[in-house]
Formats: sequence, C-alpha cells, structure tokens
Amino acid sequence: MKFFHLSDLHIGKQLHLYSLKEEQKAVLNEIIQYAEKEKPQAIVIAGDVYDKSVPSAEAVAVFDEFIRNLSELSLKIFVISGNHDSPERLEFAGSLLEKQGLYIAGLPPVKETDRIKKVVLCDEEGEVCFWLLPFLKPSYVRGIFPEKENLSYTEAVKMLLEREEMDLSVRNVLVTHQFFTASGKEPLRSDSETVYVGGAGNVDISAVQNFDYVAMGHIHKAQSVGEERFRYCGTPLKYSAGESGDTKTLTAVTLGKKGEDVKIETLPLQPMRDVQQLKGRFEELIRLGTEDYVSLTLTDEKMPYQPREQLEKVFPNILELKVENTRTKREISGFLKEAEQAEPCVLFENFYEEIHGISMTEEERQLVREILEKVQEDRI
Repeated sequence: MKFFHLSDLHIGKQLHLYSLKEEQKAVLNEIIQYAEKEKPQAIVIAGDVYDKSVPSAEAVAVFDEFIRNLSELSLKIFVISGNHDSPERLEFAGSLLEKQGLYIAGLPPVKETDRIKKVVLCDEEGEVCFWLLPFLKPSYVRGIFPEKENLSYTEAVKMLLEREEMDLSVRNVLVTHQFFTASGKEPLRSDSETVYVGGAGNVDISAVQNFDYVAMGHIHKAQSVGEERFRYCGTPLKYSAGESGDTKTLTAVTLGKKGEDVKIETLPLQPMRDVQQLKGRFEELIRLGTEDYVSLTLTDEKMPYQPREQLEKVFPNILELKVENTRTKREISGFLKEAEQAEPCVLFENFYEEIHGISMTEEERQLVREILEKVQEDRI
C-alpha cells in the first residue's frame, strides 16, 4: 500500500511579513500532480494544517481547494490537528466529511469512553489500520487517568495507545504530532518551529514501537527518529531563512507484507521562490539579484549610501539585511563580555525594560530573584 505523508502545511503563514499564499497554492498543486501520477491509496496530513488556530478565510479557502481536488482522485485523506490548529474548528462537520473519504481527528481522547480514531484500509496483503492521534499535552488526558499525577508526555502517549486493542498481526500506521526523541537524542530543528525548553514536551520513541510506520508532524526538517519507520516528513516549503540549505520533498511511503521493511521515497518539490542566505560586500551582492526570498549579510567595513534601498532594486523580496564587519563583531564581543560579568537579575531587568519600555517594580524584581535562586539551587 502506498500513501503520501504530509505535515506542517502552515497555510496562512507569512515569511517576514510576505504572504505565502501563492507559494502554498503552487506547492499543494504540485502534490496533487504527484498524486495523479503515483496513485497513492491515501494522503496523511500529520498536523499544523494552518499557521494560526483561527485561520483567515483566505487560508481556509486554500486548504478547501486542496482537499476538494484530492477527493476527486478517489483516495482516502487522513488529517489530525497540530499545536497550531484549533481542534474544534478543524473537526467541524467531520462525520459528514467521512462519507466523502476525509477523516479528521481534531481532539485526542479526553474521557474514559473516548478512543483514538481508527480507519482500516485494505490491499492485496490485507488490512492496514491508520490510527489518528492529534497533538496532546498530559493535561488533556487527566480525565482518563485521574489516579496518575504529573504525567510526562511519553507516559500520556504510551498509556493512550495501550488502551486501544491493536491487532499486531496486521499493519498499523500511527499519525501523530509530537516532539519525538530517541533515547534522549533530539531531531534536527529549524528556526520556524516552536521550541520546548528543557525537554518538557518530548515523547520517547519507545512509546510507539508497535507501529509499522509512524507518520510524524511538528518538526520542519525531514528526518527519521531512531529508525527509518519513525519519520518526520518536514514542511513542503521553507519557512525561515535558516532553512535555506534544506531540500523540501514529498514523502511517499509503501507498506509491503507485515514484517517487511517500509519503503520510503522522497519526491522533489519545486517552490515558486526559493529561500536563500547571501553574504558578501555590497558590490558583490548587487550583481546577484533574484526574486527569491533572501537574507542578506553585508561585510563592508564602510557602508554604502542607503544600501537597503539600492539592494531592493535587484532583490524585491528581502527578508532581512544584516551587517557583519569589524565594528559589529567588536560590539557583539563587548556585549557578551558585559553579559558574562553582569548579575542575572540586572540582565533580566534590562531585557524587561527594552521590551516593555518601563522599569520593573520592586515586587517584580523580588519575584525574579526568587526564581533565579531556585534555579541555582536546582543546579547544585
């Protein structure tokens, strides 16, 4: 059985205030063309359909057109909500849409009577069970496991899955949107992702070992975690300057007989406009004009007159313009030395004033001091 694994479409997202509507429509149309050619039995979308929980009417229209065109190909479509999506909005009219072959899981199980949505497809080798598990936090499942306090993300996912009566003699596919790690090793991340601090949101891959393939969403760089069958497909477009070196692809998964290795193909996606990072002197960069989205770094010791205005004539889509020369390196070095010598409380006060434009109250200063003291105690 062949199916396409997508995630993190982030429809409605802007790149440094540039609308990506046309780029997103173009790449979704490219995916439709691949579906017409490759003829998968299903399309899996592992969360973060939209960039905001309340998407614009324009973003909803883009996704609606994509789904409508896919449904004309007589395949099944599986969608789960990610941390950027509104579960209730995404799941609206779900039972009606299932009659058209579109299965949406917006909310994970939250009550004892709830179960993970399962859809069974068949091919010449037998059944394939698709389990649709949307993004969750341990607090979401507290009503199911009231006796368990302070559940970790790994425990929450593992215990939810253990409640299901999985038939391990058939092929099982999990569609999920979490931050997975393999024995503490984290996946490679991109600038455009939500970062969890201190590993609080991590789910260890041991929680999903029983699945023949795990279609993961949340991480924007395509990669496997621990084993090839546990995979992030990545975003279809580059959503930050830091992703300029990435190659965006469509993941095609083929399941053979139970117990056989999963076959994974990556089909190249061609964006309307690429994302580039360029660095050099002004006279060098001005000759490299392109309509791609660009992050520019000038290395001139003496800045030319109005460099951005001149560069915009040949780079109409500048994401950012940075300067890296002897002066800026010296300033950064000086700032770092000051930061190393300054008290943490003072650094936070300066940061607070820079962001809010006002000084902290004495009560706020005392609260920060207590928090920093607690952190220091935990380190010892």
